[in-house]
Amino acid sequence: MKVNFTKAVASGNDFIIVDNREKRLRDRVSDLGDFARFSSRRKYSAGADGLLVLEDSKKADFKMRIFNPDGSEVTMCANGARASALYAYQKKWCGSSIKIETGSGIIEAEIKDKVVRIKMTPPRDIKLEQNIGIGKTIMNIHTVNTGVPHVIHFVENIENYPVKEMGKKIRYHRLFEPEGTNADFVKPIDKSTISLRTYERGVEDETHSCGTGVVASAIISHLVNGAQQPINAITRSKDVLKVYFRKELNRFHDVYLEGGAHIVFEGGINYV
Repeated sequence: MKVNFTKAVASGNDFIIVDNREKRLRDRVSDLGDFARFSSRRKYSAGADGLLVLEDSKKADFKMRIFNPDGSEVTMCANGARASALYAYQKKWCGSSIKIETGSGIIEAEIKDKVVRIKMTPPRDIKLEQNIGIGKTIMNIHTVNTGVPHVIHFVENIENYPVKEMGKKIRYHRLFEPEGTNADFVKPIDKSTISLRTYERGVEDETHSCGTGVVASAIISHLVNGAQQPINAITRSKDVLKVYFRKELNRFHDVYLEGGAHIVFEGGINYV
């Protein structure tokens, strides 16, 4: 069966986007998780950091479902939301102001040229200054949920840090069972700039960028190191994402993520 798709990239995060409005995939794809595993394999298929399935919504312009390359479905992907918004805008489903239904709530998007800005759901479950054992090492971490769970660990040498090795150990740490967590390694650069690298669960590797990880790292950097907004986040791809927010007491509101996105190509996958 041939499944039409669009390849999109948002700050180094690449996605396969499929249109499943009116359940148009039902005769070709019975298991979206399996299709995610099949289509996301690099060198064997289209290859991507994830599959975005766009469906009808009764409370937004469309619904976005996110599947990792291992077939697991997650509730939120910020760069995926930015890529999906650009896709829907270019397909003329909607105007430059867009609402997207996700498993974490309604995401608002605004498009200007190829810059996509999204309003995130407020971060929650913030816990600072935790010490956990990673092998024989005691690691100081901070945790926050920006639609999906993230662990933040500050490092001095971001370029040479063993992100995959340490990220995997944190992702599967018993403290975060059974769902696991994403792991972000962050280096402060100046009062409003950070550099980060992210190990993503489901991808089970470092990715070039992670939108929810950027927001998580910015929020924690503000709380721990006093980083001032807008916070510029340098991703592994070297693209810079901007994070804006409003803080009242210990609560964050009006959290925005802004950065570039583009459509790469359209094609068809022979799904067998």
